[in-house]
Amino acid sequence: MTPARILIVEDDRVVARDIEQQLRRIGHVVVGATARGEDAVPLARKTQPEMVLMDIRLEGAIDGVDAARQIRNQCHVPVVFLTAYADDETVQRATLTEPFGYLLKPFEDSQLRTVIEMALYKHAAERKLHASERRFVATLSSIGDAVIATDDKALVTFMNPVAEGLTGWRQEEAVGRPLAEIFRIVNEETRETVEDPAAKVLRLGTTVGLANHTVLLARDGSEIPIDDCGSPIVDDHSGITGSVLVFRDVTQRRRVEEALRRAQDDLARVGRLTTIGELAVSIAHEVNQPLMAIVTNADTCLRWLAKDQPRLDEARKAAERIVRDGHRAGKVVTSIRAMARKSLPDMSELDINDAIAEVLALMRSELRRREIAIETELSADPRPVVGDRVQLQQVVLNLIMNGAEAMSASGHSSRMLRITSGNHEPGHMLVAVADAGPGIDAIMIDRIFEAFFTTKPQGTGMGLSICRSIVEAHGGRLWVSPNLPHGSVFRFTVPTVGHAELD
Repeated sequence: MTPARILIVEDDRVVARDIEQQLRRIGHVVVGATARGEDAVPLARKTQPEMVLMDIRLEGAIDGVDAARQIRNQCHVPVVFLTAYADDETVQRATLTEPFGYLLKPFEDSQLRTVIEMALYKHAAERKLHASERRFVATLSSIGDAVIATDDKALVTFMNPVAEGLTGWRQEEAVGRPLAEIFRIVNEETRETVEDPAAKVLRLGTTVGLANHTVLLARDGSEIPIDDCGSPIVDDHSGITGSVLVFRDVTQRRRVEEALRRAQDDLARVGRLTTIGELAVSIAHEVNQPLMAIVTNADTCLRWLAKDQPRLDEARKAAERIVRDGHRAGKVVTSIRAMARKSLPDMSELDINDAIAEVLALMRSELRRREIAIETELSADPRPVVGDRVQLQQVVLNLIMNGAEAMSASGHSSRMLRITSGNHEPGHMLVAVADAGPGIDAIMIDRIFEAFFTTKPQGTGMGLSICRSIVEAHGGRLWVSPNLPHGSVFRFTVPTVGHAELD
């Protein structure tokens, strides 16, 4: 037993002296004694006891119950009541002061020792609990996220300063009110009310989160985009006693994401323009071919019409070739403009094989100039994918250009570029571009998708980085592996219709 400093408040001086002797016998220290309730509080502040033994009936205007209440509020000292009798009304009043025990006079040393030890132990446990609660409140009050706690009826029990700032409610106003009244949330797009997360936590008994595009309607009418999660408060018997809601203002995050998206779009456009610049000679040739054919066929048409007996059927055929070549030139120009334009991603359903074929048509002359043969094995029954046609064509174009440049620089006699497509895993199409170049050094294979990393003397190091960003933004992935006996294979996947997870 650890000796305790004890204050005695007893109106019978003989009894008070006996109690003091008992306390000394069992090893405790008496720091003072008084018979008046009015004197008990200042004496407790002066002597700072670890416990007060308090008679309910005292001299003066203040009885033991009122004195105990004041001591508990001002000194935070445990009080044990002493009484020779206890009517129901007095016991009820005394109970409201949350005493740490009762002793009915007269009592033995063993009874006194037991009550004191239990009261001191209970008080120490209560102090630890209060310290833990203070740490809990201090922690929640200092974190950057907003926190609201509720009881098992979804009534607010706690709010930290961040939650006060976002909702516009002070904690003292909100405590005891339904969370749905303080934390009003709607879907940003449909304006439909979102289910109270605390009620959902209490109903399901699990951690829940808000859907995207949720906004908080603050008390002043302002709207704040947020995300959050709610978790149950579980007692020792796995019962749910309340919930904790943690949420944050995502306005700044949205701005950063939008700025990042714009930067990525601009970077991707620069990449497209760079690639188009490299293909300028080939593009000029692609456009020049149909233009020359148009001039030749127009001249032929005029000559057929200029004869003494015009050959209308031959003139018509020449005119049809003019129309066909005009459309061919127009498609080339349209493809170039689409690749160069700056616009938001246009997510739609498309045939990846058609997209690949358009890129190959645009690059035909360039590949022919580099003496590179093309072999294709495109899926006979491709599942439609969801994506931005121009961006996916940019990926294909970059991979083909990389393969062509690798083979041109290698000096190998075999210059075969193989492009394949096919169904891959549940919900994805796979596109592969395999070259017969020198391959990629094993120590570099993990770095080639890093921005600004390049093995080309005049390279920018952005092509493959942009490609991976585009593919991952579509919900797919891009990777590279060796193409035995030599060369590399770049593969990427794109989600098919019904499996894409795009905003």
